[in-house]
Amino acid sequence: MSDNRAGSGLVKQAGILMAAGVIVRIIGLLYNTPLVKVIGDEGNGYYNTAYAAYSIVLLISSYSIPSAISRVMAVKLAKKEYRNAHRVFQAALIYVVAVGIAASSFVFFGARILVRMESAVLPLRILAPTIFLSGILGVFRGFFQAQRTMVPTSVSQIIEQIFNAVFSVWMAYILVNSAAGKPSSTVASYGAAGSTIGTGVGVLSALLFMIGMYALNSRTIRRRIDEDTHASVDSFPQIFRTIFLVVTPFILSTGIYNVNTFLDNRIYQWLMMDNKKITEAAVSFDLSIVSKAVKIANIPIAMASAMASTLIPQLSSDIASEDRTGAEATIAKATKVTMFISIPSAVGIGVLSRPIMQLLFPQQESISSASVMLSVLSVTVALYGLSTITQAVLQSSGQMNLPIWNALSAVLLHTLFMIIFTMILPREASLWIYGISTIIYALTLCVLNGLSVRKYTGYRQELDRTFARPLISSLVMGGAAFGIYHGIHALLKSNAASLLIAVVFGIVIYFVLTVKWKAVEREDLLALPKGGFLVRAAEKLRLL
Repeated sequence: MSDNRAGSGLVKQAGILMAAGVIVRIIGLLYNTPLVKVIGDEGNGYYNTAYAAYSIVLLISSYSIPSAISRVMAVKLAKKEYRNAHRVFQAALIYVVAVGIAASSFVFFGARILVRMESAVLPLRILAPTIFLSGILGVFRGFFQAQRTMVPTSVSQIIEQIFNAVFSVWMAYILVNSAAGKPSSTVASYGAAGSTIGTGVGVLSALLFMIGMYALNSRTIRRRIDEDTHASVDSFPQIFRTIFLVVTPFILSTGIYNVNTFLDNRIYQWLMMDNKKITEAAVSFDLSIVSKAVKIANIPIAMASAMASTLIPQLSSDIASEDRTGAEATIAKATKVTMFISIPSAVGIGVLSRPIMQLLFPQQESISSASVMLSVLSVTVALYGLSTITQAVLQSSGQMNLPIWNALSAVLLHTLFMIIFTMILPREASLWIYGISTIIYALTLCVLNGLSVRKYTGYRQELDRTFARPLISSLVMGGAAFGIYHGIHALLKSNAASLLIAVVFGIVIYFVLTVKWKAVEREDLLALPKGGFLVRAAEKLRLL
């Protein structure tokens, strides 16, 4: 495979997963608007507290399964060991069933250990069975990702989010009404519990879809196994050992990589409720503000996650085939595309944080604080984007432990900063500390991963076209979008219309500048999703 073909294939598959990720995040934002209206900021705080605890157990038990399994299977498939590849899939199912039962039981019976707020216990217990289902779903997604097709995973993610959206709002509404007349914290807890039911229904619907996709492809899968001429067949004990050795570093690195959200919630609850004697309802209100900003900032970060998911099997295959040139082309393309999208996203979210928050979460009592938090967290979009790619490069290159130590170092520095300054400063500054400590975590992780990639792989990313020109173009675009929004808003008095016009003009300005200044060229555009359309647009504008 040529370098261009490898890069193009990678980006196209990542583009499918990116598109799905963006759609999923948009659906998530759209349904969160009526959901917060139903359960209130207090209920939203309980929901996100329960979800943060659920997420960390999910990360440890099964979240890394798709990436880990796709990596193990991709190596087997690169050698055309179809029988062994399928045995990896079978062993992985056994693994996640055992781990899923243990993890779900721990969450259900140990809910009070995981969350400090009593009103978040019920929502967390309802989430417990979802962990078991998520592990099985992850194995099926990893199976198809190893085949270098992201379509089943992408469609399943959209299905999952649609069912999640519908049932979250519906069940929250039903349970809130059933708790009418009870104390406000009880009503908020019931509303949060209703929304967690939607999470479980979404995962179940996606799992049924993936099982159906596997059944549709079962004849092809069986034929490839029957035609496999390799005499060596891996034993299940051998496969379990391989899975354990690969999954464990993935779990540790991804778990530590994401544990900061859970730790932040626990630390904030401890400092506010036990140290400063702030009420549970007030702390839940603060955490709701953070969750709104995080949900919006996570949309472009999802694109980097999609690129990393696609990068792992492709790069693992290149390395297994000893194709160094192809591996470097894969890394370069993944990094450049991620930065091409992440940098302008960070700037755009930062300068338009208030209009975005006004559109999606218009609760007047929290909109100012939530807008400031979004501006602060927008800085992390590009940092997380780059660190996600570099983590995938290290894992695919066999440096499984480095991301663990890098993430652990970032978590320790981040946690120390948050504890010290939250204890010293008054409550009014606590959300600022929350946001700044998140930036410190993302920056530390980004720098350490980047240094590790350079040291252990010898790869050096080109800086000018990948970082400098997109950043300059983004800053110009951000200033223009800010001015356009306020100018249009002064005329139309419509936040939604003004925001839409500003975003559209911002995208056009960024596209023109990056092509004009050669941050991207024809071959780069062609490798992007809808690249032919982008090239034709550039030609009509006489940029190419």
